[in-house]
Amino acid sequence: MSIDERLQKGYRTFKEQAFERDRQIYEDLATHGQTPHTLVIACSDSRVLVQQILTAGPGDLFVVRNVAAMVPPYERDSGYHGTSAAIEFAVTALEVDNIVVLGHAGCGGVASVVDRNMPEDSFVGQWMRPLHNWLKHYGHLTAEDPATRKRLLERAAVYLSIQNLKSFPFVAERVSAGTLALEGLLFNIHTGDLSEVIAKHDTAFSLRSVLASSD
Repeated sequence: MSIDERLQKGYRTFKEQAFERDRQIYEDLATHGQTPHTLVIACSDSRVLVQQILTAGPGDLFVVRNVAAMVPPYERDSGYHGTSAAIEFAVTALEVDNIVVLGHAGCGGVASVVDRNMPEDSFVGQWMRPLHNWLKHYGHLTAEDPATRKRLLERAAVYLSIQNLKSFPFVAERVSAGTLALEGLLFNIHTGDLSEVIAKHDTAFSLRSVLASSD
């Protein structure tokens, strides 16, 4: 089996251009190890290029991606907890300064909760259960229009992930000590805007441009 021609071409461009440009950075990282400043929990969506959006280089970000950038609640059992393991490693081993939950507009995982096009016992359905529960609890307070409801849920998903992060003891401890900051962001694929998700309460969220503080 040979590698897909598109992947081969992409790697060749990386090796001949980006890697050669940053060769010393890669050599230093290989020798001394990584010290990323931020853990980014992002959606797996192919349109959300985390390093490109944040103009980050090798060694800057520790990135974990999953459907809808969801953070599960803290659980201690014998199951497989990939996202939780990444959070633990980034916080306790790498000692990152920040955790960013990066959601985005037009998220298919969030849309599945509104459209109900994924069985609740499917992998995606189970993964999106916190958002299903939020909608069951607060759905009567939200707009009936599906498009409007999806936009609200995209913000709610970021908010719920931030709240779930605080349920991890090692995260809560560092946040309380002021050594770890949590941030919820939403990327608009259509406009390129990156905004903070500001929670007024459990059902009301506003957006503030990340550039606002520098204006």
